[in-house]
Amino acid sequence: MKVAILKTGAPPPELEASFGSYPEMMMTLIGHDGFEYEVFDVQTGALPERGAHQGVIIMGSPSGVYDGDAWIQDLKMWIIGAHGRCKMVGICFGHQIIGEANGCDVRKSERGWGIGVHSYQVEGRHSWMDPPLDTVRLPVSHQDQVEYRGVSTWVTLTSRFCPYAGLIHGRDTISFQGHPEFTPEYAEALIAFRGERYAPHFARQAFASLDGPNDREIVGQWIRNFLREPIDGSGRI
Repeated sequence: MKVAILKTGAPPPELEASFGSYPEMMMTLIGHDGFEYEVFDVQTGALPERGAHQGVIIMGSPSGVYDGDAWIQDLKMWIIGAHGRCKMVGICFGHQIIGEANGCDVRKSERGWGIGVHSYQVEGRHSWMDPPLDTVRLPVSHQDQVEYRGVSTWVTLTSRFCPYAGLIHGRDTISFQGHPEFTPEYAEALIAFRGERYAPHFARQAFASLDGPNDREIVGQWIRNFLREPIDGSGRI
């Protein structure tokens, strides 16, 4: 299966040298069993031909979907035109820009930063959510989030801090606000690198949460399952 990974940002260079790029993190999580990857640097104008890949994964970015950069608008229009031609998965910024392309509203949240590991309630049951979970714990790093969902969008993960943390758009697209591709070690290093952005007690709480369990490998399995399902299937049990 050919999968395009759309790179929309990069880790700080000091961390990328140790942990790899965001596409590399995702490829490690998903694995290479039946998947052939091609990376496109969207910030430089590279976008795949629509329909040339069975799956597309849109990664995270320090940019906001409301920024005025031309590549962000180009990506949004690409997403709109790609529906029905591939399976799409969005991660963090990818989650947000897919939301924007499907009638959601993304803003810098008044709730502030989300860092460390957050827990979400699972809403509904879909065939790709195997093994099933009632709650999902994922590493996070974001201020922006989907504040209002579109009329054709369904919620899969929710919390008081982030009500629209997992979404389904139609039959061919899912997205997550959290970062299943982040190892706890990378998430910890990123918090430490950005330490001046956070109050010390807030950072300590985030570090402590990273020492606990997380479900990133299971969400990685969910993504594999979703990408492998037929594009015309609803995925609902």
